[in-house]
Amino acid sequence: MKTTSYYPVLMTGDVAGTAVFYVEHFRFKSLFESDWYVHLQSAEDRRVNLGIVQGDHETIPEEGRGRTSGLLINFEVRDPDAVYQRIISAGLPVLCPLRDEPFGQRHFITKDPNGVLIDVIKPIPLSPEFQVQFVDGSTAG
Repeated sequence: MKTTSYYPVLMTGDVAGTAVFYVEHFRFKSLFESDWYVHLQSAEDRRVNLGIVQGDHETIPEEGRGRTSGLLINFEVRDPDAVYQRIISAGLPVLCPLRDEPFGQRHFITKDPNGVLIDVIKPIPLSPEFQVQFVDGSTAG
């Protein structure tokens, strides 16, 4: 299978409100808007896309209808410190404060209005104990 695009689609009970959250706080812009689906694209990188769908819409198979749960979205950025300051200034919740991890990330975690966790990450050098865990000579980043 040759994949030509990949992006998450969040199921929600508030499509418009969820879209506004990502536009205001994570610099997305809207490419398509309806009452049941919004397609967003990063204003900074057209390869970064996010869909938002009404969780009980008829196009969602009945067994999968509802709200997004058990999901952590990662945004890899150049300056997590600046994003962290924007998030703090906006009054968004911080579930994990900005910190460096031995597994090679400087990051923090917040959440969207649906409870979807958002991990804002910058790769940093790994500690030696994590570097040896990469398979077949692969490296981080």
